[in-house]
Amino acid sequence: MSGAGARRVVQEACDCAIRMPGQPAPALPGLAAFMASAPPPAKAALPPAPAVPRRRRIWDLDGTFHCSIIGTCLSSDELRRLLRKLDLAPADATDHDLHGRGVGLAGRDDHRGKLLNKALDDRHAAPIHRFSAARDVEALRALWREALEAGDIPGAYWAVLTHPALDRVLMREAFGAVHMLSHLVGAANRADIRRLVAQDRELAEQRETIDRQRARLQELVEERTAAQEALAAQRLAQVAAPAPSPPPVAELQRRLEAAEQRAAALEERRAEAEAAALRAEDRAAAAEASAEAALARVAEAEASLALLAPETAALAAEAAALPGTVLYVGGRAHQVPALREGAARLGVALLHHDGGLEANGSQLPGLIGRAELVVFPVDCVSHEAALAVKRLCRAAGRPFRPLRSSGVTSFLAALAQPDGAVAPG
Repeated sequence: MSGAGARRVVQEACDCAIRMPGQPAPALPGLAAFMASAPPPAKAALPPAPAVPRRRRIWDLDGTFHCSIIGTCLSSDELRRLLRKLDLAPADATDHDLHGRGVGLAGRDDHRGKLLNKALDDRHAAPIHRFSAARDVEALRALWREALEAGDIPGAYWAVLTHPALDRVLMREAFGAVHMLSHLVGAANRADIRRLVAQDRELAEQRETIDRQRARLQELVEERTAAQEALAAQRLAQVAAPAPSPPPVAELQRRLEAAEQRAAALEERRAEAEAAALRAEDRAAAAEASAEAALARVAEAEASLALLAPETAALAAEAAALPGTVLYVGGRAHQVPALREGAARLGVALLHHDGGLEANGSQLPGLIGRAELVVFPVDCVSHEAALAVKRLCRAAGRPFRPLRSSGVTSFLAALAQPDGAVAPG
């Protein structure tokens, strides 16, 4: 390139040169060479961002948990709506078919699996927000046990399994609690479903009655309107005619009054029927809510039954080292069969003493000697019986554990906890 060309390039590249009227911009001979030889500016290295623990996605969890999550944390209707969006819900598919498809999606890290994970997050946003306050596993365990005691299982189960602070011990505890609770809810569901069906039938009959009465009322209104129009036309004709005819007018007036009386009576009957229908709708809504809760418990039971498959037996056995014989002191007599059945499902033999209400207190030492663990509910045992249990357990070297309530949930949770027993001291 010639010297003039180089000067022209430099002048065109430098916009900050001062230009005088009628004079060319001053040339900078060394600028072009400097710019050509200068290395490109180095980019400043940014420090790596600190790793922030995130919640687990459903595909991050072991496949053993997918069945219980789908069955417990999503209702059948919610799962069906989601699978319809994905064209995976045929019209003839049963709830069990849809449950299997949902479990299959749970292990996929793709668009469909992400939609399933988002549906669970949206459905249980409130429990997830509440559990996010836990900064360590102990705080997380406290929130989980509080939700378990209150019966708020689905959202808490999803929130605790996906929490970053979850460890394997708490994972087994949550899994075992959901597994055991599912066995206790099946028998109560049939009566709820029958009651809901009866309420739906009654509501349908009330609605049919209201529809018939509304149709009849509409006919009477039309008859009255026609009579009024005819009466108005007759009166106009009478005004125009030189000699009015009273008999037709009187007849129309009589028909109008009769129609108005029938309409008033039917309106009163309609109001009574609508009030009865509203009461029936309230009963049906209450029954439907009860049935939805029952169906949710059925879904939890079905999911937990699926967890008894051979490939999950090892994890269920690993959930806790259970005692062979447990003595239950106190409690309510009508709850003893359920306690005994729940213990039997875990392979535990249950001994019971009512704390001295009817049974002889002298039997306590012998029963404590036979038991590997002694439990008693603090809300349903006398102070004297509780003190006697502690004293006899310390003397016999038997572990004991006070329960927060006399419910089956507290009892099973105590058995499922690895550290459930309190050593005598």
